[in-house]
Amino acid sequence: MSFFALGVNHQTASVELREQIAFNAERLAALLLEQNKHSPLNDLVVVSTCNRTEVYAMTEDADSVLTWLAQVNNIDVKQLIHHVYRYENAQAVTHLMRVASGLDSLMLGEPQILGQVKSALALSKDAQTVSPELNSVFEYAFYAAKRVRSETSVGSHAVSMGYAVAQLALQVFSRPEKLTVMVVAAGEMNSLVAKHLAEMGVAKILICNRSRERADLLAQEIAHQVEVAQNLYRADVVSSCTGSLHQVIQYSDVKAALKKRRYQQMLMVDLAVPRDIDPKVESLDNVYLYGVDDLQSVIDENLAQRRQAAVEAEIMVNQLATQLMTQQKVKEASSTIQAYRQHSEEVSQKELAHALESLQHGHDAEQVMQEFAHRLSQKLMHPTSILLREAAKAENPDYFEWLQQHLQDVFEHERKPRQ
Repeated sequence: MSFFALGVNHQTASVELREQIAFNAERLAALLLEQNKHSPLNDLVVVSTCNRTEVYAMTEDADSVLTWLAQVNNIDVKQLIHHVYRYENAQAVTHLMRVASGLDSLMLGEPQILGQVKSALALSKDAQTVSPELNSVFEYAFYAAKRVRSETSVGSHAVSMGYAVAQLALQVFSRPEKLTVMVVAAGEMNSLVAKHLAEMGVAKILICNRSRERADLLAQEIAHQVEVAQNLYRADVVSSCTGSLHQVIQYSDVKAALKKRRYQQMLMVDLAVPRDIDPKVESLDNVYLYGVDDLQSVIDENLAQRRQAAVEAEIMVNQLATQLMTQQKVKEASSTIQAYRQHSEEVSQKELAHALESLQHGHDAEQVMQEFAHRLSQKLMHPTSILLREAAKAENPDYFEWLQQHLQDVFEHERKPRQ
């Protein structure tokens, strides 16, 4: 049984194709339950996000994985095969570890993918399509991802606008738990800003938005709706991204807010193009104003640092993947050794019974024991003799030389007197 990883991602397939083979949780759960009941391909986990759809499976036939992925999405296999990547065993383990660690993400080092992979495993467990062997591979991948996160800096630098704003707030203010944040416009960008700041534990987040409906969606989670100019003085951090054609925060508004705040410092971030905040605000004392270009330069620098850290992370992942494969080989060898020991015990008992029967018939004890030792050693050495003969006949002489050398090492070890 081999471990396969097969799928498409943002590097190999267009968004249109990724949409065709994407799964939502409800549909995937139903498919996996059906798969568990009626298909030999029933040991699998499916990871489906906006940037990838991948099937991880324990199977003897990777083609069955590709066929299943095409059939359940009503796609011609011939169309899909040109965009699919396929990995087996060590390469598949390495790929899973890279995915879980964020090393294969569109945004290098992004942390969300680990939670998505864990959710995919949990869904497959609920459908009973995860064997202990497949589960152990995923658990080791989670261990690898944790090591990458804790021992490298691949995920420690802000490479998204939302996260960059949160990091700026930490640099300007030493105690985030005392901060009041205002987000002007509750769009996707500011939603991420607000959520990152909420995760930092800021005291309060105020939301100003022209459409109450969108504001209410975000306000349910973390904030209250307010008016900009009237409440600007309350904000330590302001993030604005309205999409308006005109500036929504004027120089005079900020100047008045500063006076009302008794000139306590403010961080203002303008994520809009055209700009929402009057650029003259930057001239005010105790105001730190950052625009899109300022943040992008920070992000570019941080992304370069992530790429440098990713080299170290890639080495770690490859080492951990090798360790896992070695552990699995040792485990497989242990089962073979156990089977050989059981076979040897059966041979020993059979020969012992034969010797005892000879003794009961009055045969010479010394002769019986010599015959017992000879017959036992011949039968125990028979499998090894066959291996050596087959290795000697093989086209590649390296295997015979390896086997011969290691047997000699074992013999030498056995000849040494035991302490």
